[in-house]
Amino acid sequence: MTVTQPDVSVIIGAYEAMPYLVKCLESVEAQTLDPARIEVIAVDDGSKDGTGEYLEEFAERAAMSVTVIRQANSGGPSGPRNVGLDKASGRYVFFLDADDYFGPEALERMVAMADEHGTDVVLGKVIGVNRNAPKSMWGKNQPRTDVFSSQIKFTLSAQKLFRRELLTRHDMHFDESLKTGEDALFTMEAYLRADGVSVVADYDCYYLVGRDDGKHVTKSGSYTLRFDSARALMGLIAEHVPAGKRRDGLMVRPFLVTLLPQFGPVFLRDDEEVRQNKLVLAKPLIDAYWTEGVANRLKVNERLRVNLAGQGRGDLLVDVLDFIKKKKAPTLHVDPRSRKAYLAYPHFRDKAAPLPDGWFVPTSRETVTIESFKFPPAAHFPGMRTARKMARKILGPRRAA
Repeated sequence: MTVTQPDVSVIIGAYEAMPYLVKCLESVEAQTLDPARIEVIAVDDGSKDGTGEYLEEFAERAAMSVTVIRQANSGGPSGPRNVGLDKASGRYVFFLDADDYFGPEALERMVAMADEHGTDVVLGKVIGVNRNAPKSMWGKNQPRTDVFSSQIKFTLSAQKLFRRELLTRHDMHFDESLKTGEDALFTMEAYLRADGVSVVADYDCYYLVGRDDGKHVTKSGSYTLRFDSARALMGLIAEHVPAGKRRDGLMVRPFLVTLLPQFGPVFLRDDEEVRQNKLVLAKPLIDAYWTEGVANRLKVNERLRVNLAGQGRGDLLVDVLDFIKKKKAPTLHVDPRSRKAYLAYPHFRDKAAPLPDGWFVPTSRETVTIESFKFPPAAHFPGMRTARKMARKILGPRRAA
């Protein structure tokens, strides 16, 4: 008897997953993809709430092949995922969190997309349930794209369809030394190594569930773990992508999503020891990877905060954060001589704390939302070409780093 290779190995790492696991497994059973084309590898990571027993009950009744592995708690999601990956035999693998669930046609649509276009990674549209989910990459289906020409760098969770041959060829596994951000590292590497990435945007493939018991892994962990995550992701990008525009475009992600939140509202609540430690942890990352190309892609308040952190100026950073917290709008300052525009956040042209003007130059997208950014009346403009010239003259070249 010939055993047919399954199309997809669904890998579920589960820890204290009840009652969310019930709906998760129901969604696997409800897949329109033939059960014979699916295998489930579920790893109970030392649960004590009945998770392991429920997985074994599921294995006995399910129409598809189900393997249940029970092990002592590993301390994070990477271990169970790696165990499942090493056991997988499908052409593709999908890492399904035990809290979450599929749309019924999810696997069928993603496998079809990968098979038709020969891509190595497929993203299925994610819907947030009691939590936020990424949105910028779901505008339309993308049969074949890559990490440089799309918004997929802003969804680095592991819940994707990966061609298993890609993972085995490069011996890819989750970094078990990282306690947060391990999925971002794995997924970014897959994007960078992939022969094409597809996006299924016209169907709700994956439901990302926010637990109400406070046990969701991304909500826990010391701030130092965030710096570990940023360091690993920045290092990976630098290793795979030469310095230049393409690297800068990818570096936006760890700066904006991983590093910058440590210098947001939480910084105001931190005690002085934590503030100083964060500045110490941030400095080598900013020194190594913060470039003009990265800075010019961020809004003024974001760019200003990173620059102040890089200079160790926690005192000035607090002033900026207080300003933002009070929801104040920065004044638009147009230099009367150069006609260049600046957003006057705290310490703009402050003689006591001289900061480069370039830090305060707005991006073109920012000017659209600035109410005070007004050109002279339309009567002064012979046409749109003249208007564009004046806009370029006022904004001027952006110097940000």
